[in-house]
Amino acid sequence: MSASLRSIGPVMLVGAGKMGLAMAKGWLDAGLPPSNLLLVDPNPGDAARELAQDYGLTLSQEAAGLQPNVLVLAVKPQIIDTVMVDLAPVIGPNTLAISIAAGIDIARLSRGLGMGRIVRTMPNTPAQIGKGITGAVPGPDITPADRANADALLAAAGPVVWLDDESKIDIVTAISGSGPAYVFHLVEALAAAAKKMGLPDALAEQLARQTVIGSAALLEADPATPAVLRQNVTSPNGTTAAGLAVLMEGLTPLIEATAEAARKRSEELGRG
Repeated sequence: MSASLRSIGPVMLVGAGKMGLAMAKGWLDAGLPPSNLLLVDPNPGDAARELAQDYGLTLSQEAAGLQPNVLVLAVKPQIIDTVMVDLAPVIGPNTLAISIAAGIDIARLSRGLGMGRIVRTMPNTPAQIGKGITGAVPGPDITPADRANADALLAAAGPVVWLDDESKIDIVTAISGSGPAYVFHLVEALAAAAKKMGLPDALAEQLARQTVIGSAALLEADPATPAVLRQNVTSPNGTTAAGLAVLMEGLTPLIEATAEAARKRSEELGRG
């Protein structure tokens, strides 16, 4: 079953921060009518006000006035319990809830919202340019139509991966949710190495940044595995081989430890 963003009906987005606004813009660009989207944020920033003005959206400081077909929770996990209490008046019999709050499990969401039609998700920041990927777990009362509506909204930001085991969402959080920060730090580290070896700051940063941008674009365009792409760059006994001999000795266990730390934190957030 597939769904059209034009047919989903009223969508209320609670939390107009960077990720929430990125998702909202993706929905609008993919065909969600502006009249069907309500932004809710008690302290909206300039970006939220600009998006509302550009698209003619309603921006409210509190959730009131309608019972949406889809309620999207894009607030920080530290405040979600308080937010859910305030949402009780807008949850109707036809409301589907989608949460992007890291670490907050379906059982806790269900208790807070008083409903079971919930999809727990973990998008990532490349959603801002339609290059994200989202992990999603359906709650116990989700219907095929609910799943289709959630898929239509989430797919506006990039591919959607549906999981049957909710515990796996903590792994998704550690890999794709937090992963962009790991990649950005790689750019920082490459630039720092270039500076240490004598390149001017601006040139070092340009080389590091464009190297990762180009490599990602090649990875997207070429169906070969990352291992094959790596081997294609690596001449026997060449400069890349010399660098990889150092990098490959320690990178895998370091990334494993990094991801495990993020996964554990996701679990801790869920416990409150």
